[in-house]
Amino acid sequence: MRTIRIGSGAGYSGDRIEPAVELAEKGDIDYLVFECLAERTIALAQQAKMKNPAAGYDPLLDARMKAVLAICKQKGIKIVTNMGAANPEAGAQKTIEIARALGLKGLNVAAVSGDDVLDQIRETPRKLEETGGSTTDLGNRIVSANAYVGVTSIVEALALGADVVITGRAADPALFMAPLVREFGWAMDDWDRLGKGTVVGHLLECAGQVTGGYFADPGVKDVDGLGRLGFPIGEVAEDGTLVVTKVASAGGKVTPQTVKEQLLYELHDPKNYFQPDVIADFSPVAVEEIGPDRVRVTGGTGRPRTDTLKVSVGYIDSYIGEGQMSYAGPGAVARGQLALDIVRERLALMNVKTSELRFDLIGVDSLHGPTRSAGHDPYEVRARVTGRTETLAEAVKIGNEVETLYTNGPAGGGGAFKVAREVVAVQSVLLPRTLVGSSVRILEA
Repeated sequence: MRTIRIGSGAGYSGDRIEPAVELAEKGDIDYLVFECLAERTIALAQQAKMKNPAAGYDPLLDARMKAVLAICKQKGIKIVTNMGAANPEAGAQKTIEIARALGLKGLNVAAVSGDDVLDQIRETPRKLEETGGSTTDLGNRIVSANAYVGVTSIVEALALGADVVITGRAADPALFMAPLVREFGWAMDDWDRLGKGTVVGHLLECAGQVTGGYFADPGVKDVDGLGRLGFPIGEVAEDGTLVVTKVASAGGKVTPQTVKEQLLYELHDPKNYFQPDVIADFSPVAVEEIGPDRVRVTGGTGRPRTDTLKVSVGYIDSYIGEGQMSYAGPGAVARGQLALDIVRERLALMNVKTSELRFDLIGVDSLHGPTRSAGHDPYEVRARVTGRTETLAEAVKIGNEVETLYTNGPAGGGGAFKVAREVVAVQSVLLPRTLVGSSVRILEA
């Protein structure tokens, strides 16, 4: 039975680059997929595009393409990625420029657009799924709206001869399933195979998580070679059967346990995993170790897709002000607590307007609250004050008051840090798929 080998080159925007190079050089792969978009990432990319029409694609696209483009061209490896973010056209153009600078000729790069539905969201009020409110509640604070699209346009781009396909907000599993639909000719109503393809994409989309990275827990779940962690390869047969593996010389490991943990990652209902192309059912999935760093995954199925697509709506939510200061040595916890008390009083005296305010001792109570473990106080702590405000000016005051602890607070404070930043938040709406179009443009080096 024919098999397609897909390498996962990235699990998020800032991921390591050298494992992708290793996959291209040693992985004997047919496709290299870079999954680089999180929920807020594209909203931030839209902001960048508003400031500069030539920006808005992933900031590491340049470095990734320079690292792998020549190798992939030489070996006939096709690249699929959502590094286009808010501006696939600009990302494709940048890739063409890199190809020309590398002396690569005849390289076809496809820009897949159409996921940007900001105009559709602004035209008609839509229900916010998380809060039950309406998009009208967000007023003019909305900065982006991008629909999670499926495999269709990626498959079209590959059929048109694209060596590199650059998308915007495609669903993560769709990036991996599109090559399977293209290579095996799966029908878009073959729900069983599309469900299995979703399993493939879900297991590979986070890269190093399934090869032991996020799995590792010293003394409980030991993993060797995390400093040179290898990213996964999916060997996919025409019937959707998957073998997860990695380059033999790479660090990390692939076991039934690493695969099972990734299978359950971000999975709310295993029987109803909603995707643009199918409602996947992971409940029949079976996992079997068939050799060192080789795990076979079978089962999984699907049902007809919904008539709506999920849309991530990015909007300016508020501002965050933060300040930090370290205390060490005898009495560090007491001095850190006094520092927090001083800032709490100062913010009240200055009538700083906040909707949320936190006072934490990192290493003592910043994660689980005031309940402390039995034993001695830590030798060092870091006092942190954070607050949410309606204006940047108010946010700045929080960090300023922490910084004044240098001379106006307890003895021995050091390492002051302060920042004030805009908060871009995300909520979801459902949009009829008939309102979401798509386009494919091929550029040639």
